[in-house]
Amino acid sequence: MATLGPLLSVLLFLAAIVAAFWYLRTEERDREVESVKRDAELVQQQIRLRLIDHQEQIVLLARDLVTRTIDREQLVGQAESLMRNRPEIVSLTWLGQQRQVVARYVSPDLVAAMPRLGTPDSTDSHDAPRLNATLAAFSDASTLRLPVYSRPFPHENRLIVFQVHVPLIDHGNFAGTLMAEYSIDKLLRSGVPPEVSKRRVISLLNAEGEVMATTFSAASAASAVSRQHRPSPGLTYNVPFAPVDHGVTLRGEGHLTSVGLVGNTLFWMVLALSALTLWMLFGTWRHMRRRLQIQGALVQETNFRRAMENSMLTGMRAMDKDGRITYVNPAFCAMTGFTEAELIGRLPPFPHWPPERMEESSRLLQQELAGRSPAGGIEVRVQRKDGTQFDARMYVSPLIDPRGHQTGWMTSMTNITEAKRIRDQLTASHERFTTVLEGLDAAVSVLSVQTGELLFANRTYRLWFGGDAHWHTLLAGRPPKSVDELSDAVDGMGGLPTAEMDDSSADAREVFSDVQQKWFDARPRYLQWTDGRLAQMLIATDITARRRMEEQTAHQIERAQATSRLVTMGEMASSVAHELNQPLAAINNYCSGMLTRQRAGTLRDEDLVSALEKTAKQAQRAGQIIHRIRQFVKRSEPQRQPTRAADIVDDTLELAGLELRRRNVAIHSYVAQRLPVLQVDPILIEQVLLNLLKNAAEAIDNAQMPPKRRTIELRVVPRHTPEMGGVIEFSVTDAGPGLKEDVSQRLYEAFFSTKADGMGIGLSLCRSIIESHQGRIKAENLYNAESITGCRFSFMLPVGTAGDSSKPSETH
Repeated sequence: MATLGPLLSVLLFLAAIVAAFWYLRTEERDREVESVKRDAELVQQQIRLRLIDHQEQIVLLARDLVTRTIDREQLVGQAESLMRNRPEIVSLTWLGQQRQVVARYVSPDLVAAMPRLGTPDSTDSHDAPRLNATLAAFSDASTLRLPVYSRPFPHENRLIVFQVHVPLIDHGNFAGTLMAEYSIDKLLRSGVPPEVSKRRVISLLNAEGEVMATTFSAASAASAVSRQHRPSPGLTYNVPFAPVDHGVTLRGEGHLTSVGLVGNTLFWMVLALSALTLWMLFGTWRHMRRRLQIQGALVQETNFRRAMENSMLTGMRAMDKDGRITYVNPAFCAMTGFTEAELIGRLPPFPHWPPERMEESSRLLQQELAGRSPAGGIEVRVQRKDGTQFDARMYVSPLIDPRGHQTGWMTSMTNITEAKRIRDQLTASHERFTTVLEGLDAAVSVLSVQTGELLFANRTYRLWFGGDAHWHTLLAGRPPKSVDELSDAVDGMGGLPTAEMDDSSADAREVFSDVQQKWFDARPRYLQWTDGRLAQMLIATDITARRRMEEQTAHQIERAQATSRLVTMGEMASSVAHELNQPLAAINNYCSGMLTRQRAGTLRDEDLVSALEKTAKQAQRAGQIIHRIRQFVKRSEPQRQPTRAADIVDDTLELAGLELRRRNVAIHSYVAQRLPVLQVDPILIEQVLLNLLKNAAEAIDNAQMPPKRRTIELRVVPRHTPEMGGVIEFSVTDAGPGLKEDVSQRLYEAFFSTKADGMGIGLSLCRSIIESHQGRIKAENLYNAESITGCRFSFMLPVGTAGDSSKPSETH
């Protein structure tokens, strides 16, 4: 205020002076505007009355013409007398019904000024405005039967005039008009009173705002036709120019006589005194600014410290040496529910002490005042104003003044109720988790990656392996890599590997231990231990019983597959016998023929050699059939090996051809070129393919299909599926009766068969064999419209299938 008060006073004084000048000038302007308005309306009224008087005189002349009281010569005489007393009228013309001139009188002044004055119907280009105005006014007078004023127009671009047409009505019929032309300049000069023209500039403006006549000067009046409307030098007021109208307005102009604010000497004196005062105030302001800066720094520091105290969630309480509360921050008030006024100045016992713990709270306070509070704080119980209580931890420190003397104690208090609850929950959760881990049948262990130390082992691990970390390493496969070796693969933010460190961290391993005589399913993974160290956790489950069951199941499936092949050969026994009978009969015939010719002595050496070659060929054929059947039905361990699909098809067709020929069923096979090699057991895949071909032939034969439908198509083509990727598809399509709906739903069910003597294990085994090779098998009917035209069995084998990649390992 010391700086702004004088400055504001000077500015207010200067504003008052400016406002006074502005008020006086505004008042003068308002008076001048009112005077201009009054003079303009006076001039407009006098000119209007003058035109009305002229109009009445012309109406009397028109009446005399209609009643034929006067003739043309008399009209000219009366017009001359009329213009002599009224100089603003420059011509009087009698126009007939067809706008022809009957009689006319023109003022000598107009004749002298306009030597080329034409007739009203002249076609001169200079008279075009005049003709247009005359025609419009004449037509309006003919229509309205009233006096009509025309739009102002120039004569030869020199004299601006306007017309009044008074209609001549003869017995109700329009007989023409009596037209008078007025000079706007003379009308203005004769109609403006002298006292008004001395103090005002009166002008007449057309509809476009152009000045037609003015009282400003004679020169201005002479050039009024060509001069454009100029901006008003002072104050203006416009009124309509009645009764002419047509946008013609009368404008009065006024001027302010007083000088402006800038040119006033008193104003400049006041301004100079104000500047001097401001300069003196500037010196005072510089002196005060330094003091304000120091004060602002002090206030800022105080506000900063107070803001820190108010923003803290920790309650702060200050006491003097007598135990009286001298300060509490908002957090302390929020914790206890008491206001600052209720706490400051209070002596023990304090209102936030629980009643049941008064003695304990008093003892702790005396310990605090004596300076014997522990550095780690003390745990207390605090009661809120609403009666609820919470646990808090209090820390005490001495309060030192600027001179280094202790004036009291500062206490900080933190609400630890939630922390205690979480700690209790974590303790209970840890106990539950430990109980669960100790009760597991699986061995759980955690090994430090850096030191190789066994960090944790549950009861099962200790029971099986003791406390030795060696078994963790053996079950995991190999010792985990050190952090130095994994420096590029460890996330610096989380301390965990960014990728799998080795193969043992990704998949489960099955390990056999000679010491325990057990199989274990070992699953290692990496984690961050509670102290931040990188560790490897291992879960080892005893799977000995499962392994034994899997081995028994595998032996049973192997025996079932061998049995199925024997059953298939048993079902094809008649076909095999028929096929073997042909080479054996041929051998018998060759031997009998050679024996007969030998006894007759007609056997030549060449014939003997030829007969023996044919006999050997038939014996070789029979041997191949027996060898192929023996290879198919003999019991052997499943063995997956690289196999060509074409070889599987050829071997299968060699066996299936026996059954197909016996049942009179034709087969067409197609194997795509350049197929990838399969990693499968060829005997098992041949068993599946043979079973499907035999089933198709039996379906066709049992349904007694006509010859054209006794065909089977075998196709082997590559495919690509979103689920399996690249596969090879084997499809067997027959033209038989197809599958019934109830049969298709139970197609792969064990011991289900549609044959009277069937065992129901063929398709079930086929599905097991294909799925063991990670393949898929499906069956579907073929339709022509709504009728079934056949059935298709197909199965797909993944390209490059290598069987089970998780081979069990043993440890000793």
